[in-house]
Amino acid sequence: MQNMKTYVFVATLALASLLTVGCAKKSAKVVLPPPPAAQPAPTATLAANPSVVQQGQSSVLTWQTSNASEISIAGLGTLPASGSRSVAPGESITYTLVAKGPGGSTDTSARVTVNTPTTASAAPSLTDEELFARNVKDVFFDFDKYNIRSDETPTVNNDQTFLVQHPSIKVLVEGHCDDRGSEEYNIALGTNRAQTLKQTLIQQGVSADRIRTISYGKEKPFCTEDNESCWQQNRVDHFAFDR
Repeated sequence: MQNMKTYVFVATLALASLLTVGCAKKSAKVVLPPPPAAQPAPTATLAANPSVVQQGQSSVLTWQTSNASEISIAGLGTLPASGSRSVAPGESITYTLVAKGPGGSTDTSARVTVNTPTTASAAPSLTDEELFARNVKDVFFDFDKYNIRSDETPTVNNDQTFLVQHPSIKVLVEGHCDDRGSEEYNIALGTNRAQTLKQTLIQQGVSADRIRTISYGKEKPFCTEDNESCWQQNRVDHFAFDR
């Protein structure tokens, strides 16, 4: 009888063990899927070239973006991922580009400075006489000569250009000489010098009735020292504004 009890106990224990193992196999561990990968954030650059312009001039905006599905600039609307656009703002302005995508949004800016002309600082207009004094230059001669020297040709050309551009201005050409030689000789030499310059200007398009000539010979020297440097200053056709 005792052996029978022992056998039942062992059998019951074995059955319990089998049931325990079976239950353990049925309760398998649940594995969750990995979280979705994070989307990269958009990036954007924007530049204006040139960044400083005069009023009425244009500048070119250039942009580049990545990881963005919606790109826009206020005033220009929706834009492609990269490109350029010419703009001509009437005043200084800052352009802002906004780039949006699955990974978020970003913005970047570029400024165009517009310089406008100011009238307050404009220089006052010069009179004809002031323009004449600034632009018309005297013509110098060699000793005992009245032909135009080759190195004085640019001066004559500049004088001619100014006079053609200002047809209302009339001039007096004064022929001068240094103090060597007689008074009569120098008066004649001064006359030849003044006439030579007048004829040259006429040939280059200046009306003859705008040019008067006079010879002072050696009567009105610009320099009174007795040396070559001083004599050179006196061998001259001097321009005067003729009223």
